Amino acid sequence: MYKIHIEDLTINTIIGILDFERVSKQRVIVNLEIIYNYIDKFFIDYSLVIKEIEELFYKKEYRLLEEAIDDIGSNLISHYPKITSLYIKISKPDIIKNASVSLSKEWN
Repeated sequence: MYKIHIEDLTINTIIGILDFERVSKQRVIVNLEIIYNYIDKFFIDYSLVIKEIEELFYKKEYRLLEEAIDDIGSNLISHYPKITSLYIKISKPDIIKNASVSLSKEWN
């Protein structure tokens, strides 16, 4: 088993349910771990994973972190069937003045 770590992927995007969040981009930080089987030269190109995540954020302009995590997770699992475990954490570091807010989910 191999584990890919993508850490502190920073994306400026529209995300949130509050009125000001729907008009102004804000920073989200994505961290994820992908565990997969390397078989017969099958590998996961992490640059393509990053591109896919960025495109989803720009295209979907999610309202909830839950929607973003579920969509990203299902997309990655469907595109890379050798994934055996996936962990995604999305943070909104600027939404609250003195805290960073995060949500995470794990698939096994």
